[in-house]
Amino acid sequence: MARWFEGPLAAFDTETTGVDVEHDRIVSGALVVQDRADAEPRFLRWLVDPGVPVPEAARAVHGLTDAHLREHGAAPGPAVESMARALAHESEPGTPLVVMNAPFDLTLLDRELRRHRGLGLFGYLERTALCVLDPRVLDKYADRYRKGRRTLSDLCAHYGVPLTDAHDAAADALASLRLVRAMGHRYAERGIGLMSPAELHVRQALWHAAQARGLEAWFARSGSPERCDPAWPLRPELPAAA
Repeated sequence: MARWFEGPLAAFDTETTGVDVEHDRIVSGALVVQDRADAEPRFLRWLVDPGVPVPEAARAVHGLTDAHLREHGAAPGPAVESMARALAHESEPGTPLVVMNAPFDLTLLDRELRRHRGLGLFGYLERTALCVLDPRVLDKYADRYRKGRRTLSDLCAHYGVPLTDAHDAAADALASLRLVRAMGHRYAERGIGLMSPAELHVRQALWHAAQARGLEAWFARSGSPERCDPAWPLRPELPAAA
């Protein structure tokens, strides 16, 4: 029987107008599906006209201009609903969903759905439960004391995974999927390699919370008041007054 890192996986990624999940918008998204480790991946791509200007800092990252998005992008409401339905469809048979830094992409998708459709992400998952694999959380647990950054490009370099055209949603999603497979193989006989995807999903919520508390304590020792949200894989909706 194939182990989880040899079997079917899907991966999701977005490019955005910024890093504020409550207010920024999705400008592109991609879902990559691979039935087994040696199978050809399949791609779903979305280009979105967010209806707001794309800041210069964001354009410098992903290269998507206002003019290009107005000409080629879909309206945000239908686009984000299509993303949610695609995630639900791939997750329904139990396929794990790989999302690098899941609380960012999944929360931003949830807020876009609420903004344009009045229904959050879980409203599209009534008949299925997401089983998320987050390379960032998995790596921090599996190799806790390794020094250095843990961005997608850093992790790909560490695990020997190719990353071409970084900050393209499809390229980043494919790299994340391959990264999780590489992690599974590296730890095949211990730790995350021996757990089921369902167990990993539950444990990642605990690991992420502990990692957030540790990072927040480090900030405090450095004199910074920065807070780290412990919620994973989706941050709760802020009260209206906030």
